[in-house]
Amino acid sequence: MTDDDTREQGVEFGGFEETMAAMDYPVETETVVEEHGDAELELPNGTTTIGEVLDPLQDEDQAYQDADELKTMIKNMVGDDAVGREGYSDRGAPTETDGDDEDSL
Repeated sequence: MTDDDTREQGVEFGGFEETMAAMDYPVETETVVEEHGDAELELPNGTTTIGEVLDPLQDEDQAYQDADELKTMIKNMVGDDAVGREGYSDRGAPTETDGDDEDSL
């Protein structure tokens, strides 16, 4: 991963990061999908689009107050597709069981 990567919790936002920052908020899911639905997000196992990720929410009158709120929803909606390798996740900090376990010696 380079310093230019915008990967968060398994999702690489790429150019959509700047697009989100430039949007007029609040913005509804329907508007995001209509105007930016073909924008691609890179996942560890391929790509998806904003439209594919947010499509299930279009009937819910969901509005985002800022780019952070929209980004959080996208990360929540990609689900398991952003996990990558089975048994490994870059979606958070290590837990107590990660790393060396002295009890197992």
